[in-house]
Amino acid sequence: MIASNLDEALALTKKFTSKPSNEELLKLYGLYKQATEGDNKGDTPGGFDFIAAAKHNAWLNNIGKSKEEAQEQYISFVNSISSKYI
Repeated sequence: MIASNLDEALALTKKFTSKPSNEELLKLYGLYKQATEGDNKGDTPGGFDFIAAAKHNAWLNNIGKSKEEAQEQYISFVNSISSKYI
């Protein structure tokens, strides 16, 4: 199955039978947030919340990308890894 839009790509990730690597999950998260919300304008999480900090940084990695560009990259990335996890 190949996704052709953001909704299909998101649905495809829900069919994964095993969990992608943390690196892949963070890339998916950052691209999805950029595609749906735009640039990350939130404060960096403080303290020892390493997961929140990693997610925040993954989203920051996409700063400046248009929502459309992030959507295209998200769809492409989901399609590229889906064969490993379905």
